[in-house]
Amino acid sequence: MTNLGGGLRPPSEPPPKSQNGLRGRSPRSKRTESPGELLEVRVQPRARRNEVVAQADGVFRVRVTAAPEGGEANRAVIALLADALGVAPSRIALVRGAASRDKLFRIERGSLTLPSPRRGEGDRR
Repeated sequence: MTNLGGGLRPPSEPPPKSQNGLRGRSPRSKRTESPGELLEVRVQPRARRNEVVAQADGVFRVRVTAAPEGGEANRAVIALLADALGVAPSRIALVRGAASRDKLFRIERGSLTLPSPRRGEGDRR
């Protein structure tokens, strides 16, 4: 290779190949997954009551009385999930869907199980 000064290379020489096949990608841009489990949630704001309902397809439906303005409903969902799952609200992080009804939360704990409803609670028909 002929040194032309200033970092230039002859036009016949191809650009150097990167090791991972990605050009211009910063090493900091690699996503590192933090520990915890992901929980898909469908939120219904301005509901009659606050409740968490498990769905058959694995997506939880969360109904909150808070309005979806200024992040109020998101904070209510985090508080309700924390209470239902038995974890601190600080252990729940909104990963995706801040302005959407469909949200993805990361819960930092072992397993996700909802406690069974106590006698007299739950659906009344």
